[in-house]
Amino acid sequence: MDWSILLAQATINGLIVGLLYLLMAVGFTLVFGVMRMVNFAHGEFYMLGAFGAYYLTTQAGFTFLPAVALTFALAVAGGAVLEWGVLKPFRRDELNGMIATIGLAMILQNVALMFFGPDPLSMPAVAQGTARMGKVVIPLSRVYVVVFALLALALLYGFLRYSRPGRALRAVVEDFEIAAIQGIRSRIYYPLGFGLGVGLAAVAGALMAPLFSVSPFVGATPLLKAFIVVILGGLGSIPGAAVAGLALGLAESYGSLLFESSTADMLIFAIVIVMLVVRPKGLLGRGEA
Repeated sequence: MDWSILLAQATINGLIVGLLYLLMAVGFTLVFGVMRMVNFAHGEFYMLGAFGAYYLTTQAGFTFLPAVALTFALAVAGGAVLEWGVLKPFRRDELNGMIATIGLAMILQNVALMFFGPDPLSMPAVAQGTARMGKVVIPLSRVYVVVFALLALALLYGFLRYSRPGRALRAVVEDFEIAAIQGIRSRIYYPLGFGLGVGLAAVAGALMAPLFSVSPFVGATPLLKAFIVVILGGLGSIPGAAVAGLALGLAESYGSLLFESSTADMLIFAIVIVMLVVRPKGLLGRGEA
């Protein structure tokens, strides 16, 4: 057994999963930063993104990248409409907003169950064959997922950094009151922030669809992992979510290599508890949110 190869393989697998956790957690953090709302429906948008990619590629004849892009666009539009039509009364109301998103999650999951059925669906691989990095073998379908995830993150960074709406959205996330004083109309950025946040969750689901099965219940685990990432990185901190998402992916991959999966999960939750005790605001959190 060559441990160097096993560790290299585990590192690559961990980074792949970590990128998708990163997409989930950044979206979760964006929603919280704009609306001060813990979005318990985030996992259901992941699930809807997975179904969107599945049906667009298997039924509508789209290739994978256009399917992911269209899934994102539909999720952003649907999220913005839901925010304006359903969640508007709960803006910056953490407790009632949390309860409302729990109800929204149950509705979305049961609607998906009615339309798609309970049976898991398997999506064809994005690409056939493998790539090699020395002695490490990587399926090409995972390489495509990494490329598309990095592309999505790069586009998000460019939007938030260089576009006028993106800079305004960042200002609202950083300090709502100061942004309002500067003339930024928050009522415009609530639907945009929520739509972008759940759109990132949908992209993560669409990218994971070729790697795992798709069903109405696939959103629970990614939602839990998004919570872990946000706790470790710091609630409201997008850089913290980035660091913690990659770290969690690597920790899971190394833990699965060295221990049983249940033991690895136990160690990860132990780390989360220690973090809450030692540094409650997370690695890069700002304290009071």
